Amino acid sequence: MRFLPLFSVLVLAALCVVLGMKVRIDFLWGLVLLGPLALLGLWDMVQVRHSICRNYPIVAHLRFLFEAIRPEVHQYFVESDIDGRPFSRNQRSLIYERSKNIEGLKPFGTELDVYGEEYEWLNHSMAPRPKSQEHFRTSVGGPDCKQPYSCSLLNISAMSFGALSPNALMALNRGAKKGNFYHCTGEGGLSPHHLKYGGDLVWQVGTGYFGCRTIDGKFDPDLFRDQASHESVKMIEVKISQGAKPGHGGVLPASKISHEIAATRKVPMGQDCISPPGHSAFNSPRGLCEYIAQLRDLSGGKPIGFKLCIGHPVEFLSTCKAMIETGILPDFITVDGAEGGTGAAPPEFSDSIGAPLKGGLMFVHNALVGCDLRDRIKIAASGKVASAFGIARNLAIGADWCNAARGFMMAVGCIQAQTCHTNECPVGVATQNARRQRALNVADKAERTYHFHHSTMETLCEIVAAAGLDDPAQLQASNVYLRTSRVLAQSYDEAFHFLKRGALLAEDDAKPIHRLWDMASANAFQGTV
Repeated sequence: MRFLPLFSVLVLAALCVVLGMKVRIDFLWGLVLLGPLALLGLWDMVQVRHSICRNYPIVAHLRFLFEAIRPEVHQYFVESDIDGRPFSRNQRSLIYERSKNIEGLKPFGTELDVYGEEYEWLNHSMAPRPKSQEHFRTSVGGPDCKQPYSCSLLNISAMSFGALSPNALMALNRGAKKGNFYHCTGEGGLSPHHLKYGGDLVWQVGTGYFGCRTIDGKFDPDLFRDQASHESVKMIEVKISQGAKPGHGGVLPASKISHEIAATRKVPMGQDCISPPGHSAFNSPRGLCEYIAQLRDLSGGKPIGFKLCIGHPVEFLSTCKAMIETGILPDFITVDGAEGGTGAAPPEFSDSIGAPLKGGLMFVHNALVGCDLRDRIKIAASGKVASAFGIARNLAIGADWCNAARGFMMAVGCIQAQTCHTNECPVGVATQNARRQRALNVADKAERTYHFHHSTMETLCEIVAAAGLDDPAQLQASNVYLRTSRVLAQSYDEAFHFLKRGALLAEDDAKPIHRLWDMASANAFQGTV
């Protein structure tokens, strides 16, 4: 059916030729319309720039017509977002322009409501610094880490093999290799497509232990050691929860499971692949710390971290207590916000469960500062990061680097068709259908991945210089302002309470976080209080 318009045009063109030669020459006038359409359709089949045209020759051009009619039709057809929180037209344009290496300058100035609530800005300096000629990086790895990693400040967030197509993964990884930034595997295991181009990887180990599991779904240390030994695997991330559906788990339908996916994940064919809501390798904060130590030992001393969306605050504080009592620290913590995307989740989970990124990030940063652990643990932030300003804002309020998924998905051609769970992605990004995924040209989309990262990091260098700073590590909460109402704007350090170093250990403050600290226990995830 996808190719029916092209086949119809070719048949009608051939019919016009036959009738023109056999019946009446006037039938050849039909080629005036059908000829160009036939050539357009054939060109769509072989070109590599537009994946949707390769999968839907001729009719896909209607999409570009809709995009050209702004703002109402463009907004209706291409700005809807999978979790109900749409990217703005500016954000989408920014991603596509940077991925296509198009100069992103615009005339007429700000199009945002600068007096509306939630408007944010970064203060600039009257004495800006020279722009850095090198992209900024940060070193990840504590004293127990034998193989520290130099990390870009923008990386590809977790997206699994099985959810994404092999071509999409190869394009992302090839772009990461060229741009010298990392690509997180997602919890779907370490596939040959992640390894083909040699880009840096963060291997994510989720609740299903895909790629390192026994036949009954438990953690297998020997399989983990084998996988973690790959040279491309630079860090390991234990997934506790993700922002789009925290505490929910996930399912990869049997219809999307190929023999290759089954071999990568170590799961049987013909069955839905289940990610349980929680881990079986540990059931307490102390157990999490011991599991981190085990993974660090099995991996040969590579940086180990964990990823979560903040839920019950006392549970994270309990984890901090376990770190102090055991002396076992993760090398990094990835904070995911409720804004995080997914291929499929109940709307209530996408919209109403879990803490948004900014609140969760500031809480984790505050907790680690209050426990005097912040200097030894790095923090990554993920959850709808799409711009250099978003990175700078997150760094100012507690992050060391950021991860992005949607931005990189759009860079490789995602049009947010919201068919991720159906195996019928129109551009070959989120499908295991071989005919659909062939539309995504790896070389072309790898370049877009590289350009999106490169241009965003270049802009970050410019923002840091404009703020009068030499390094984004100098950004503070006082540098970023938030309009909290129509009549009030405050810097983040004015609008929110930031703890002083070791404040939780001093036990001399009656603020709510101190009461939660008193309730926290290293021996149990206590839930709500």
